[in-house]
Amino acid sequence: MKKTIIILGLFLLTVSSFAQRDALYSQFMFNRLVINPGYTGSRDMLTMTLLNRYQWVGFGQGSPRTLTFSAHTPLRNQHVGLGFFVYTDQAGPFTDVGFMGNYAYRVRLLKGMLSLGIQAGFNQVNVNWDAVEMRDGDDEVLMARPANKLQPDANFGIYYYTKSFYVGVSSKQLFESQYGKVELESGQSTYATLARHFYGIAGVAVPMTEKIVFRPAMMIKYTENAPLNVDLNASFLFNDIICFGASYRTNRHAVTSNNAIVLMVELNLLKNWRLGYSYDSYLNEMKTHTQGSHEIMIAYDMKLFKPKAIDSKNF
Repeated sequence: MKKTIIILGLFLLTVSSFAQRDALYSQFMFNRLVINPGYTGSRDMLTMTLLNRYQWVGFGQGSPRTLTFSAHTPLRNQHVGLGFFVYTDQAGPFTDVGFMGNYAYRVRLLKGMLSLGIQAGFNQVNVNWDAVEMRDGDDEVLMARPANKLQPDANFGIYYYTKSFYVGVSSKQLFESQYGKVELESGQSTYATLARHFYGIAGVAVPMTEKIVFRPAMMIKYTENAPLNVDLNASFLFNDIICFGASYRTNRHAVTSNNAIVLMVELNLLKNWRLGYSYDSYLNEMKTHTQGSHEIMIAYDMKLFKPKAIDSKNF
């Protein structure tokens, strides 16, 4: 019964006038391209990243799942970075799919690089109405079943980094695209739009010894009419090979609070491959219904050109 109530709550939240649809990532520090387009090309090499998140394991059918693939690289012109990412984000009867192309223009500023980035593309929110059990089967809005449609979208970000720290701000869903609209018999209409999201990210690399680097990081996310969400992370990189870390997340919305502790590990495999894993343990009622959330990251780095900018491998 409690699972049914939670699923219903998520459903109502999603179809509200301004829906909070952005996917959740525990390993945000390894997935900054999706959060801030200004990050494009900042690793000074071609970087391809595949991230798979399986949320609320054991909760049952409809548990959120997110799959993202991204790639980005600087060009021979050190001022320009290009990239893209594709994603699918499923939660209950909703599946959000999209493609975004990235462009960043970078200039040297003081001891670092300042990058202005933009993402542009399309997304589509699909609703499997047959998977939704209606308590009020004659509800006018639900019976209308708005059609799925492709919508343009754009994101903007500012990102500054040096060899020892980074900071960035970004805004996503700039168009606040409408993804569902129903014309009622009364002549009124009801619709849902993708809410504009604002992000702030920051991190620093502090060498403690020749073989140990301390890497604290944080992410702040704000959406209108929703509480502020914060991720605080601390990790240690050993001998440029293995990294252990933990995060505390405040993740609140209109239905429930999903505060969580996140444990994570990253391995630098061979010369070009990186592998990351994180596990979320919830600090609320959800912990009695799930076995937590799992997130796996696989990344490949390849140098296309001789480095011209700033080495940010510690990040």
